[in-house]
Amino acid sequence: MKTGLIRYEELPDWVPGEVGLASDGQGWKNVALRSYRYAGQEVIVPAMQDYMLVAYRAGVTPMQRRFEGRWSRDVLGPGAVSLLTRAQQANWTWEEEIDVTHVYLSAGLVAEVASEMQDCAVADVALADVLRADDPIMMQAMQLIAGEARTRGMGGALYVDSVARGLIVHLLRRYASVRMREDGAGGGLEPAQRRRILEYIEENLSAPLDLKALAGALEMTPCRFARAFRASFDMPPYAFVKARRLERARALLARSALPIKAVAADCGFSDQAHLTRMFRAAYGATPAAFRRRAA
Repeated sequence: MKTGLIRYEELPDWVPGEVGLASDGQGWKNVALRSYRYAGQEVIVPAMQDYMLVAYRAGVTPMQRRFEGRWSRDVLGPGAVSLLTRAQQANWTWEEEIDVTHVYLSAGLVAEVASEMQDCAVADVALADVLRADDPIMMQAMQLIAGEARTRGMGGALYVDSVARGLIVHLLRRYASVRMREDGAGGGLEPAQRRRILEYIEENLSAPLDLKALAGALEMTPCRFARAFRASFDMPPYAFVKARRLERARALLARSALPIKAVAADCGFSDQAHLTRMFRAAYGATPAAFRRRAA
């Protein structure tokens, strides 16, 4: 009897089916895909290493699933998707032949994306128990990954990684609970740290200011810094930096004759168009229109 978390390659040992399309051997990292044709059956899916998404492509069947002692029931067919979190056993029962596509997402990739979204290190992510979702965004992402497995295009691993990260963001927004790592940090920044980080931001607004750089200025870990900064300033670091860049841009537009392109560079925007988008969203006018009114 097999024990521990199983790999997706072992799934046919527990859920017999005919393998169709597969990403095996294509060099993908942290993402995998397999399509199956299944006859009706009653199976136990052991706890898996990866998160598993199931897209139903052909066939319609009543489906029952038992997860954490609870049964859920629905009718599944083309267009529907199911979610199964990692490291949890589930019972599945269905009656009719179905064609499905599985996308497997590694725990490491999901935690990495969650950490980037939260500005903090994530210990674990649990997907909600969803037997049936009618989710066009999830379905489209899975179709794109399947298309890449089929065509084996140039840069396939990079393309799949990009699509998978977007898919994970969607999953985290709608179907997940996230547990943060405990690092023993509490409270906000000390007064001296507040002064230092404010000076650092003002002196470096024209440069890239990511979380790692900001935390490094105070010799703190990114996670601890993000928590302490939010506690001190009531907003995450990226939002504070964006606000300061916009305030500096507004002051330069009102008080100097610098070209708008130069203002954008001086305030850390990637180009004039980037400044224009952010400025209009914040102040309801383009930089050029604001400058005309200020004059």
